Amino acid sequence: MKHQITRRNFIWKTSATAAGVFFIGKASSFGRNKISPNDKLNIACIGTANRAAENIKGVEGENIVALCDVDELYLGKAKANHASAKTYSDFRRLIDQKDIDAIVVATTDHTHAVATAAAIKSGRHAYCEKPLTHTISECRRIQELARQHKCVTQMGTQIHATDNYRRVVEVIQSGAIGKVKEVHVWVGRVYNFPGNPPLAPVPKNLNWDLWLGPVSETPYSPEYVPMWWRKFWHFGGGTLSDMACHHMDLSHWALGIHTPLTVETEGPTVDAITTPSWLTVHYQYPETKTFSGKLNWYHGEKDGKLHRPPQFADGSLPKWDGDGSLFIGEKGMLLADYGRYVLLPEKDFTGFTPPPQTIAPSKGHHAEWIHAIKNGGTTLCNFDYSGDLSESVLLGNVAFRVGKKLEWDSKHLKAKNCPEADQFIQHHYRKGWKL
Repeated sequence: MKHQITRRNFIWKTSATAAGVFFIGKASSFGRNKISPNDKLNIACIGTANRAAENIKGVEGENIVALCDVDELYLGKAKANHASAKTYSDFRRLIDQKDIDAIVVATTDHTHAVATAAAIKSGRHAYCEKPLTHTISECRRIQELARQHKCVTQMGTQIHATDNYRRVVEVIQSGAIGKVKEVHVWVGRVYNFPGNPPLAPVPKNLNWDLWLGPVSETPYSPEYVPMWWRKFWHFGGGTLSDMACHHMDLSHWALGIHTPLTVETEGPTVDAITTPSWLTVHYQYPETKTFSGKLNWYHGEKDGKLHRPPQFADGSLPKWDGDGSLFIGEKGMLLADYGRYVLLPEKDFTGFTPPPQTIAPSKGHHAEWIHAIKNGGTTLCNFDYSGDLSESVLLGNVAFRVGKKLEWDSKHLKAKNCPEADQFIQHHYRKGWKL
């Protein structure tokens, strides 16, 4: 034979031809209807430490062929565990590596969109940590790109893969508590910084310009890197954008909801720099046969106490430590967190038989994504689903920052009654950065 054909190239060329899909330029696994489970994917990871390190572990059964981090120390540690991987400080250079099939984005919120968009447009499948993006306009653009390029996507809401969430969804959808009148979701975590963050020289190991990425230039502070950037609007969205994608995921899944009609908040005085120490968000979704559409979010501490639904104070709920979700139905209530659920009043559900298990056990959150790439199909937290979830979450912060109840037109990404909300809905990038 005059030309050697590798198994990877053969699979790609034959399946792409069969599907009528052609890509010019970068190597890609797009268009594969099915590949052998033994044919390992070549995966690149953007972000290597903290939560990103866990994502690397989630995909390290495949071939880790590229690593990217703006911190030389973090990048060096990751390289030590994956010696054959090429390394980069700028993900825009990583994209040019031709043998990459799929890319994991586990950066700070403000660079989620630019990195994920670059991955998708280059012909790769994409996994991105939650929330999907920093702004709502970015979120919509990422959804559009994923549909356009027909890639396999997954957002990093790892709790979605747990057994308990599946069982709660089945119980709610079985009608065990009847039509759900309202949902309450709460977490105790707080991201807040009083005053202005202290400034300091940029550490030698950190490329500060690349860490900032698309957002406007601002001086370095040790409060930002590596851990607490979520406290500041410039880079994150506080407790709501960090935790609601995990906890509101259960409501969105069980009730089949997408984006709200109105969003209204209660909270402390708005600070232009830092996110709130506590917050209540009232969402109104379209009413359905099984749900009134009312969902309420609570986080932080208010008046020195954990900010939770009023049902705890009035004694209608049992002792419950930690975060959770409360579904109030016409026939009863369901109280749940990541790993447990209870039907209330307990006396009314004595001898309750759970409905048949219709949602199959997860292969693992990362494994679902990998399996879908190799075998065709989709994932449960694909960008269509998780993009709507992220949009809902981010809207709570927008409503808080403008101080108004928002009437939301999701189709056009507009707060119909509040044009000043656009500044927080639309993304604004500095020169050299784009989606």
